Amino acid sequence: MNQINPNKFLRSKWTAVTPKQKERHFMVTKLIRAENEDIIACELETVINNHIYELNWQVLKDSSCC
Repeated sequence: MNQINPNKFLRSKWTAVTPKQKERHFMVTKLIRAENEDIIACELETVINNHIYELNWQVLKDSSCC
């Protein structure tokens, strides 16, 4: 499991273990927070074609996934 610091999470860069449609490199562009300021999701933007995906941020903690 990867450790994620919420204060440094925005603008962090990620690489997919198994790329889909040649989309391998991503950057966190937006954090989605609950009313109590906890991060509940994030938006990832692909570097190659600027597609945006929203997903649960805890998925990124698992190094065997995505």
